[in-house]
Amino acid sequence: MDALPDDIASLRAALDRAQAQAAAAEQRAADAEARLAAKTAESAHVQAEIAALTLRIEKLQRELHGQRSERKARLLDQLELELEELEAGASEDELAAERAAARTATVAAFVRKRPARRAFPEHLPRERVVIPAPTRGPCCGSARLCRLGETVTESAERVPASWKIIQTVREKVSCRDCERISQPPAPFHATPRGWAGPGLLATILVDKFAHHLPLNRQCERFAREGLPVSLSTAADQVGHACATLRPLYELLERHVMAAERLHGDDTTVPVLARGRTDTGRLWVYVRDDRPFAGQAPPAAVFHYSRDRGGTHPQAHLAGYTGVLQTDAYAGYGQLYAPTRTPGPVTDALCWAHARRKFFELADIAAKARRGEKAPPISPVALEAVTRIDALFDLERTINGRTAAERLAARQEQAKPLVDGLETWMRDHRAAMSRHAPVAKALDYMLTRWERFGRFLADGRVCLSNNAAERALRGVALGRRAWMFAGSDRGGQRAAFMYSLVVSAKLNDVDPQAWLADVLARINDLPQQHLHELLPWEWKQRHAPALAA
Repeated sequence: MDALPDDIASLRAALDRAQAQAAAAEQRAADAEARLAAKTAESAHVQAEIAALTLRIEKLQRELHGQRSERKARLLDQLELELEELEAGASEDELAAERAAARTATVAAFVRKRPARRAFPEHLPRERVVIPAPTRGPCCGSARLCRLGETVTESAERVPASWKIIQTVREKVSCRDCERISQPPAPFHATPRGWAGPGLLATILVDKFAHHLPLNRQCERFAREGLPVSLSTAADQVGHACATLRPLYELLERHVMAAERLHGDDTTVPVLARGRTDTGRLWVYVRDDRPFAGQAPPAAVFHYSRDRGGTHPQAHLAGYTGVLQTDAYAGYGQLYAPTRTPGPVTDALCWAHARRKFFELADIAAKARRGEKAPPISPVALEAVTRIDALFDLERTINGRTAAERLAARQEQAKPLVDGLETWMRDHRAAMSRHAPVAKALDYMLTRWERFGRFLADGRVCLSNNAAERALRGVALGRRAWMFAGSDRGGQRAAFMYSLVVSAKLNDVDPQAWLADVLARINDLPQQHLHELLPWEWKQRHAPALAA
């Protein structure tokens, strides 16, 4: 080690050199840290851009070719989740790079390139917060300033929900001549005693049955916002509102059951029982004539039962004699009997159900996830999926045409594909053991081939039963939130409200706005004008306001 100098000047010079070296080292470390943070932010930004572009490509391909398989649907969900995480991570890395660059003067901060922000809607209220200009020039201090204009920056802000109490005052007078007391009649309230207004009632119903938010969580939110509401009071309002909406449900049910063709399906609903939960059922019947250019608006009606017995669909469709598209559940069998009164229902099976059985044996992505433990890919199942997909590709080209045009296209293009598929299936099935996994999928179709081929003789029939499955999607999402129905009455009430909410969504109507208006008017409307409150007629009457 070099000997330190003895004089103070030399010591001070050595100290200055050491401090300069330390500062330089610290600056180099800060620069390296800032460059690393900038590179990390840039890499995260690139990954987010790649994920966004990949998602956009998949969505454009689906719009161009349609949804081809369950794997594509899962891929889109996965890409959306991946994009969400990458975007959030890229923003965090950008802020970290900005903080690191602030500690150095030689490394510039990384700034992400973002798409141009779309303007905020014009109908939203604006609140001006003015930052006054200086009264004197910052350079010379002069007070002789002239106004050049202003720069406006807009940012969105959420105002917490506000409450108000409406006091309805009815003045009372007495006649000095006859001494009779008179008073205006009490106004209409959606529920008895008028505790909740129609807007609040609609919020409770939509949050419970469309957003799957149980009443106890709604009451907690109301209390935080300044209005304590007991659970029993909220439940009381739900019961009253359902009773008020009953005539509209009956009108909706008559509309659905007047259809030429229905989609039918069911799903499980856990129901609270003594010391356990039982498995109930929600049944749905969807009227959707849009695939064959029908003019009737779409709608759905739900029913609840404690079990899956065949007596339930027989009761639901007691007076129906049209076409019913379902899966191959045996409980519908009595509906197809030739001796049925008032007549047999024509059955048509779902090709998407049949395709799914083959797809499970040919899912390459699932095999890759499972690794060596996954069962081998069945080439027969893969070929069956490819052949069935060709039929779905054809259906997408004729969707929305008239029934006659659809039938002509199917006879010309789909029938040769179906005939070739049947021959191919029977040839392969003859060479298989009945214990082979793919043999069960083949038997599912071959033993019901006439019912699968119904779409070749009727242009109204769809190739799949996806309309009913889409209607049940909200039930599947809700099961995770409310866990179970509290009783059979609760299941029936859920079926009642799902009918209204899903029918509104099928007609592109906001359930919240629709139910608020319906609850405000339904008891004042004459019976012969009740149809005006159905979602599609309500939408037409409110089209100018909705457009604004």
